[in-house]
Amino acid sequence: MPTTNEKSAPDTADAPSERYARGLAVLQKIAGTERPAVLDALAGIAPDLGRFTVEFGYGDIISRPGLTLPQRQLATISALAAMGNAAPQLRFHVDGALNVGISRREIVETFIHAGVYAGFPAALNALTIAREVFAARKEAGDADAGPIAPATPSEPGTTRYERGAEALARIDGHAGEAVVASLQDIAPDLARYLIEFAFGDVYSRPGLDLKSRELATIAMCTALGTAAPQLRVHLHGFLNVGGTEDEAVEIITQMAGYAGFPAALNGITAARAVFDERAQSR
Repeated sequence: MPTTNEKSAPDTADAPSERYARGLAVLQKIAGTERPAVLDALAGIAPDLGRFTVEFGYGDIISRPGLTLPQRQLATISALAAMGNAAPQLRFHVDGALNVGISRREIVETFIHAGVYAGFPAALNALTIAREVFAARKEAGDADAGPIAPATPSEPGTTRYERGAEALARIDGHAGEAVVASLQDIAPDLARYLIEFAFGDVYSRPGLDLKSRELATIAMCTALGTAAPQLRVHLHGFLNVGGTEDEAVEIITQMAGYAGFPAALNGITAARAVFDERAQSR
């Protein structure tokens, strides 16, 4: 795997105007308009912040290789939903997710998934924003804007506990099983809820593949900044279901723009520990 330094070494020939043009092109694709509203919103009070948003947020970060644009939008709406403190930005990025090919079902599933990691209020607030975005697009003539049917777990015929235990073992492996074992002497019911609800009810739902669920979880746990042990577990999970170390680093790096550099730096520390642990066990 290339080192972080190799991937992020500055290009001294890359002038600010080139960074801006590159970032603006990506921002226009996400916004679905030639003149994204953020530029005018900041023009009268902090035009430099508008420029930094385009140059750094989109020209440096979102334009990086390693993740597709839909994957990056999924990471962004996951983090913003979990943090729960940026409704206007979440609204913009839900619309942007639709513009780059993420389905309404995938957005809804992402926000249901957020209920496990950020709580039901965060999930409910994110879904309220999603409903507003979907409704606005329907009024604008979006043909794909009908009601979303309820989903059922993808493995019918099993109990919630059986379904959850199988999913936990398949996704998070030994790291997840160790979490459950650590709860048995103090909160066995919490361990059961973790298996039945988080993995039996939520992870087993259709509409979002396992790699996308773990991508969303890494973004959420990094952005929250309060879940380092859980982030390590789900970094293992992401790698177990087909994610790569490079992709994990990209998800965490992107969080610098949405949750701040301390959250991203702490996330990278967790990733380093997981990568070293897996390397030693090979």
